[in-house]
Amino acid sequence: MADQDLAQQPFQAEVARLLHMMVHSVYTEKEIFLRELVSNASDACDKLRYEAIARPEFLGKDAAEEAGRLVIRIAPDKDGKTLTVSDTGIGMSKDEMIANLGTIARSGTREFLDKLEGESKSSAAEGGNAQNTSLIGQFGVGFYSAFMVADQIEVTSRRAGEASAHVWRSDGMSGFTIREASPEESAAVPRGTSIRLTLKTDAQTFLEPYEIERIVRTYSDHILFPVEIPDGKSGWRQANSASALWQRSKSEVKPEQYEEAYRSLTGRMDKPRLTVHYKAEGRQAYAVLLFVPEAKPFDLYDPTRKGRTKLYVRRVFITDDAELLPAYLRFVVGVVDSEDVPLNISREMLQNNPLVAQIRKALTQRVLTELDGFAGKDGAGYETLWEAFGPVLKEGLYEDFERRDQLLKLSRFKSTAGTGWRSLQQYVADMKPNQTDIYYLAGDSIERLNASPQLEAARARGVEVLLLTDAVDHFWSSAGNGFDGKPLRSLTQGDVDLSLIPLVTPDGAEAKETVADAKGLIDGLKSALGDRVSDVRQSKRLVSSAVCLVASGSGPDLGLEKILSRQERGVGAKPVLEVNAEHPLVRRVAAAFAASDTEASDLAELLLDQAHILDGEAPADPAKFAERMNRLLLKGMG
Repeated sequence: MADQDLAQQPFQAEVARLLHMMVHSVYTEKEIFLRELVSNASDACDKLRYEAIARPEFLGKDAAEEAGRLVIRIAPDKDGKTLTVSDTGIGMSKDEMIANLGTIARSGTREFLDKLEGESKSSAAEGGNAQNTSLIGQFGVGFYSAFMVADQIEVTSRRAGEASAHVWRSDGMSGFTIREASPEESAAVPRGTSIRLTLKTDAQTFLEPYEIERIVRTYSDHILFPVEIPDGKSGWRQANSASALWQRSKSEVKPEQYEEAYRSLTGRMDKPRLTVHYKAEGRQAYAVLLFVPEAKPFDLYDPTRKGRTKLYVRRVFITDDAELLPAYLRFVVGVVDSEDVPLNISREMLQNNPLVAQIRKALTQRVLTELDGFAGKDGAGYETLWEAFGPVLKEGLYEDFERRDQLLKLSRFKSTAGTGWRSLQQYVADMKPNQTDIYYLAGDSIERLNASPQLEAARARGVEVLLLTDAVDHFWSSAGNGFDGKPLRSLTQGDVDLSLIPLVTPDGAEAKETVADAKGLIDGLKSALGDRVSDVRQSKRLVSSAVCLVASGSGPDLGLEKILSRQERGVGAKPVLEVNAEHPLVRRVAAAFAASDTEASDLAELLLDQAHILDGEAPADPAKFAERMNRLLLKGMG
């Protein structure tokens, strides 16, 4: 064997850190390591069965023969204190073993490890809370969980169709070695992977057949391939049902079976908040089992926006990348099993296959319908779901014009009406007399939006305003949306006029509105500020503030222009400065212009800087702003 094969190779830095946490784990529910290994073995069998469509020799001449069987076996050895999990799946080449067992090539790895380490410390403080196992397996690192129970792990694997096997070995601390398998080792693994764990002293219970069977039935009963354990008579017996849960009738499935199927599919320990299980019949036949999780997965905002729905064809796994649901439903996980899609369809052909397109359309509609039904049955539960996945679901408002009305009905918003979530149905039902639009403000935080001067006229009239704080809100809200015949209108764009809605004082009585003559002021400000603003006008939205910035009626609103400018995609639109002619400071500026006072220019600049500050931005020139402010303060103090 080559010298370099035996050389110690270091783990990727993230793997080394992860393994340190696993080796020194405080998690009490360590049995999940077996769930993870069985899940990985099932994936390997799935991949082989798919590749065997084009390469039938991978399964042998007769798939019923031992060499052709797809099976997972768990073998305890009490004398040697080892536990071996083997499968007859696709196997790994030497390069694949290095890549799969030595690195974590996924975005967000560091954030994941920070969270895992934080939960580990929390678990220690709480005496080893079993709930903290929810993170293991959630990030594609399930294999490493075996180091919670093993001092050493040896992986022997031979990829289907290859002549040689290789052996990977590690103690979880000092890197790993990899070498070509000996003839005896190679003969023991004609295809697939064998993982032998040398168990720690406190993990010997996992060598007991009854304990192995209990774990298999708890976590892996719905794995599609037989999971076999020794029968005590030099043979093997199947420990799981190995039946596709989604092919059963809903009346046959218990809630706890759905939970374990969800955990098996996702590698997570939370529960599904919503389960969608049905069979479609007619022009197409397919079975569906989908789940909406309780908690957000770590890669929910991964730039690839990949979905998590697996496509099977007649119980044969095809791919988890068929995009069966749109990207804005990527938080939905599960399985679709078709009877009609060609078994030998390639992943590339899936995108243009008309049968898959029909499934995709029907599936999307069914999920949205189920979400709507859930919102009607359990309002509080739906609001919790919305808090986790609402920002993702709102991506559909921008991308899916066909279903925009459905998505708007499903959407929930914070508003000036209170601290709870509001639907658009509730908003429209509570609109004021003469109110024709649905008003909103989009920005960075609820606190900043609540302090926005653009809210003042609406507040003075008791008009509810939606407060939008997700980045996607700037995009979908500018796409010409409306609900129930009522347009959505930004309070930071265009000439908003609420004068037809009566003013209301705190005691409920109507108040009178006064409007000062501001022509001289407007002309003076336009002349002083030049092209730093696109226009200056008297405001109909300000009550107590002196000034505010808004966008013109055409083009993006202020928030969207800021986002686009950061990406160098902005249109360079200048803001409109609105002034409150009734404000004492504005009256003083107007008087300065009327008297041709030399202070007028400084006061005009001060108003513009103040407007930028109120909009959450620094003045265009902070140094000059400070000079002006000091000059005016000194004069006032003199």
